[in-house]
Amino acid sequence: MAGTAIAHLFSADPQRFENYSLEFEGLMLDYSKNLVNAETMQLLITLAQERDVTSQAERMFRGDKINTGEKRAALHTARRGDTPVTVDGNDVLPAIRASREQMRIFSTEVRLGEIAGHGKQKITDVVNLGIGGSHLGPALAIAALAPYADGSRMHFVSNIDPAALARVLTSLNPTTTLFIVASKTFTTLETLANAESARAWAGGATHFVAVTESAARAAAWGISTERVFPLWDWVGGRHSLWSTIGLPVVLAIGIRHFEEILAGARAVDEHFRTAPLARNLPVILALLGIWYNNFLGAVTQAILPYDESLALLPAYLQQLDMESSGKHTTRDGKPVDYDTGMVIWGATGTDGQHAFFQLLHQGTRLIPADFIAACESHYKPQRHHDMLIANFLAQTTALMWGDGTTFPGNRPSNSIFIRKLTPRAFGMLLALYEHKVFVQNAIWDINPFDQPGVELGKKLAMNILPALDNKPLPAGFDDSTRSLIEFYKSNR
Repeated sequence: MAGTAIAHLFSADPQRFENYSLEFEGLMLDYSKNLVNAETMQLLITLAQERDVTSQAERMFRGDKINTGEKRAALHTARRGDTPVTVDGNDVLPAIRASREQMRIFSTEVRLGEIAGHGKQKITDVVNLGIGGSHLGPALAIAALAPYADGSRMHFVSNIDPAALARVLTSLNPTTTLFIVASKTFTTLETLANAESARAWAGGATHFVAVTESAARAAAWGISTERVFPLWDWVGGRHSLWSTIGLPVVLAIGIRHFEEILAGARAVDEHFRTAPLARNLPVILALLGIWYNNFLGAVTQAILPYDESLALLPAYLQQLDMESSGKHTTRDGKPVDYDTGMVIWGATGTDGQHAFFQLLHQGTRLIPADFIAACESHYKPQRHHDMLIANFLAQTTALMWGDGTTFPGNRPSNSIFIRKLTPRAFGMLLALYEHKVFVQNAIWDINPFDQPGVELGKKLAMNILPALDNKPLPAGFDDSTRSLIEFYKSNR
């Protein structure tokens, strides 16, 4: 494909859009503006077949311990599924249904003002204390689905920076505020530090519930057992929105709409499992990512939602993709000799057009981009939405064509349309990208479900923290770190 112009591919094939686009239940992917032809796609599909992507996906769905680093299953799909799945000889579906019923009952109590410890006083505000997957998924969902919100006001605190918690608490009333401590292990440094400060502000732990797999730690901290919402070790953080981590979403938009999110994701799960590779939306997205990363040398990918409600989507996909794909060894520990993963970044249109699009158009680097939009908006006036979509369409066209003089175009993009940003469509969109990342990691033979580099940083932080209280720093730290500690202590 060297020297090929995407515009010329259109000239040579009057049916190019039809041949290079897919639709599933109103989710439409147009990948015709990519530097690929029929042979390219066939070779990429052959690659997916050689890497046995379909069988690897089935192992995930049936509960095999495909998280080889942590020797666990990866069953985020079971959290939104409706069929039995066995883990260590036990069907997990009854427990999943029970936890969802627990969320339903609790959300009803909160909405009726009957939560224990608050008497009959209505909860006006809910603060979610989490980080990473315990934060990004619920925060994105609530922002995206704001037109469906009819519950308490939702707030999110993730950063351990004291400014983050202080800015939220300053406008709240302790007697009408509920806190959710979302930590799988109930040991997360940032989350627990924020929770302790919030508990002091609230005057006790009566106002708290926990989402965790460690009910014992939550109880020792002061949260009653009946207010602990269970997680399991086969629920990974960046895939956890579908679990009890979604409790803030249930409180904001109700259990019915939350279940519609799950249903949308479940529909894409089934599409991913059953559609032929050449007609499979997540597979096509993944293969295009492989093409640009491993064959054309792209190192970044832009995520460009033309929808203000999806402003957090680039950050969400950044974690999903980069934490999954940031590996340099295969699943059996051998070093890879090829690139794995791209830098994921982006912003909403049209803001991005006035910030970084110039680099997309005329920069020296190839940067493939996903443009995402809804055909119908929840908001008025319609003219604004038409102008937004006009820019969406114009930018993908300009990237492909250029202006014929000062810049050549030939910059690739995908266009992804949903009919309307409903809970179901939202679930479909997130599942689309989850499976895209899975396919890429299957082809690269890396484990997308662990994050050992992140865990190392957490351990080192716990070694450094005592040194900030003038205790000895353990041996093995470099002179730079030691000197920076001293500079910090002398200037705080």
